[in-house]
Amino acid sequence: MDFRPVAYDHPDAVKLQADVQLEYAERYGEGDLTPLDPAMFTPPRGLYLIAYDDEGFPVATGGWRAQRADEENYADGDAELKRMYVVPAARGKALARRMLALLEADARAAGRTRMVLETGTEQPEAVALYLSSGYTPVPLADRFGLYRHTDESRCFTKPLL
Repeated sequence: MDFRPVAYDHPDAVKLQADVQLEYAERYGEGDLTPLDPAMFTPPRGLYLIAYDDEGFPVATGGWRAQRADEENYADGDAELKRMYVVPAARGKALARRMLALLEADARAAGRTRMVLETGTEQPEAVALYLSSGYTPVPLADRFGLYRHTDESRCFTKPLL
């Protein structure tokens, strides 16, 4: 497996993002409406990775973007995990876990102090991955992000120090 940094608007990234949006729509009735700009994932303020299989096909994606204290409950030093996704045919091979470790290491190297993420109740596989990777659930009153006020939202954090 080859994990490569790419631009958020790279054609392979755009395709995988469309796939993850379809999965969100199947699970929640709509895609994720969080506004994202390719510049948010440009080092050193972020990173976007794609995993390519041995035949060169893109099979997994994920990124992080820097956050700072704001009205959505982020804190200075936060790195927000975004668009973690593995195509169905490549699931069960620990790609998400490997992607997560690479993104955490990069955010740490960029000086970020905490990884944060928001997922939902209809993504039990994601919740299990994050809990088994050392993430702590955020109390409902302290959730962050666009969906922080929805019943399905679940937020998690992990120190990067």
